[in-house]
Amino acid sequence: MRSSLVLTIVGPDRPGIVETIAATLAAHGGNWEQSRMAQLAGQFAGILRISAPREQMPQLQAALEKLAERGLRVVSAHGSEAERPPARNLRLELTGTDREGIVREIAGALAARQVNVEELETSHESAPMAGNALFQARALLRVPATVDMGELRTTLEAIGDDLMVDLSLE
Repeated sequence: MRSSLVLTIVGPDRPGIVETIAATLAAHGGNWEQSRMAQLAGQFAGILRISAPREQMPQLQAALEKLAERGLRVVSAHGSEAERPPARNLRLELTGTDREGIVREIAGALAARQVNVEELETSHESAPMAGNALFQARALLRVPATVDMGELRTTLEAIGDDLMVDLSLE
């Protein structure tokens, strides 16, 4: 029987971090299943879903914690596949001049409607030709079947207008 773990890993970025994690997993019969990793402000930051034989989990978790000796903080949580209520997936894309509160306003409207942000990727770049900071966000949303899609779209578009950002939903 296999169990799942969700890991968060943070440490100073350098070559070989992914190999170190993969070797630790392999030494305990672990399987790398899903991940998102990036270098942010000189730090390696990753989230990772793994599976391993249930009887190997205590040793694997101890080995992962021991990576602290190499400068990596690892936090683990047991995964589960809980049954989820019916919902629709929706993609949200947003682009506009960066300013405080963009994520807070959109996230507040989503949370008020019990919409789950399943994935979120944001970036902050110089806008071509203007030199202003440009904020971009892409999200995968899980919208409960009970949510009125027209009302959600109208609310998000109104927030986009207030924040002066382009917002699209698919």
